[in-house]
Amino acid sequence: MPKVLIADKMSPRAAEIFRERGIEVDEKPGLSKEDLVAIIGDYDGLAVRSSTKVTAKLLEAAHNLKVIGRAGIGIDNIDLTAATSHGVVVMNTPFGNSITTAEHAIAMLFALARQIPSANASTQAGKWEKSRFMGVELSGKTLGIIGCGNIGSIVADRAQGLKMRVIAFDPFLTVERAAEIGVTKVELDELFARSDFISLHTPLTDKTRHIIDGRAFGLMKKGVRIVNCARGGLIDEVALKEALDSGHVVGAALDVFAEEPATSSPLFGAEGLVATPHLGASTTEAQVNVAIQVAEQMADYLLTGGVTNALNMPSMTAEEAPRLKPYMALAKQIGGFAGQLTRTGIRKVVVEYEGHVAGLNIRPLTAVVLEGLLKPAMDSVNMVNAPVIARQRDIETSEVVHKREGAYHTLIRLTVTTENQTRTVAGTLFANRAPRIVEVHGVPLEAELSEHMLYIINDDKPGFVGALGSELGKFDINIATFNLGRSTKGGYAVALIAVDQPIDQEVLDAVNALTHVQQVTRLAF
Repeated sequence: MPKVLIADKMSPRAAEIFRERGIEVDEKPGLSKEDLVAIIGDYDGLAVRSSTKVTAKLLEAAHNLKVIGRAGIGIDNIDLTAATSHGVVVMNTPFGNSITTAEHAIAMLFALARQIPSANASTQAGKWEKSRFMGVELSGKTLGIIGCGNIGSIVADRAQGLKMRVIAFDPFLTVERAAEIGVTKVELDELFARSDFISLHTPLTDKTRHIIDGRAFGLMKKGVRIVNCARGGLIDEVALKEALDSGHVVGAALDVFAEEPATSSPLFGAEGLVATPHLGASTTEAQVNVAIQVAEQMADYLLTGGVTNALNMPSMTAEEAPRLKPYMALAKQIGGFAGQLTRTGIRKVVVEYEGHVAGLNIRPLTAVVLEGLLKPAMDSVNMVNAPVIARQRDIETSEVVHKREGAYHTLIRLTVTTENQTRTVAGTLFANRAPRIVEVHGVPLEAELSEHMLYIINDDKPGFVGALGSELGKFDINIATFNLGRSTKGGYAVALIAVDQPIDQEVLDAVNALTHVQQVTRLAF
């Protein structure tokens, strides 16, 4: 039975869902770093919010960990690189708090436009400063949205309901999608120049860090107002303080800060600043939603292999996972076959999909092919870290999809180019469930892979099969299956032989010494 640790406070529904799905769960929020390291090795899954720090040190101790689920969007508290290198899937829940965060951004727009926090404080202090708090309307103003994904598009929809004009900068936003959601796609500098209000909804990356800096403020209209309910670090806080002090920016509403908890900040006390303590996802509905989502996603992965909202591997729904399972077994065998034959550095990998499999979700299949290919060289590789390891080793990887159906209803072909040669291995499914190798190095043959096998390339000459059987008989090795194919008459032949016993080096040397043998390799599946 899989075992999950919930390490941060979250809705009780998360634990309930794990138990309903047959997963053992412990709820231990507030553990120290040392205590968490001491127990993490017992768990297959780790569910967190933003408090628990999933560090490289923690992952080193997480020997059984398969999945980390973040109940929320940001993963600043998770070392994604280390998790990937350890083969641990990292998931977030990007949709559970989308409406809540978008609504908070809209609330911040109103707070800035009507100076509500300052007016509230003044009024409750016994003052009646009606003339001091002159606001502006949102209607008719231009809102510039930086990052128009899930949350940004909801903000755009709500802003349009307020009769605002919405422009957006997002490198991944297509013109068609922009038209669909009713926004105008612009470049970043144009957004700065045109916007009356700016709202940030982009992740924090090396490219987006300080996306609003001193230069950006110089491009903006005097009197602009800025909202950040996304991630701290998107705005250069020193430059923002200068812009607020000068009056160029008349208001900034921040829910996030570069350093959190933000118990002190040079921005505090600045004229026009509205600040909240990272409340974007803090509604009852959002906390229940993300708890439900993270539990369901993690349970799907641990029980069925379904992968949803993963940040370091291809997604594969719980419904897809059973359909893909036999194809993944085939992909792993094909990759493992080629990997065990490879002796020199791999330069290029091409995975071709033909027939029925071409219409499926092939990204997880390619990851599994790479896992099988790299596994003989490193024990720690899996489908999570295999694509990353391939990139680190400068292995060029590509996928080719052929919708046509050839000699087989479905076919996966792997071509591996090394420093010395190019090798192909192809396989299919019999009855849509049983993996078979159907081609090796351009030679057609049909073979079911088993635990102990010999792969032999030999001259296509009479007497070889009998000599091989006799030699194996001398070592009391029983042949289970014998599959043979040849390139051309009198050319070279390829044999795949399944045997009942492990093959040791003495047997390999004896077979290799037979007349007509070009190559012999021991395989295990």
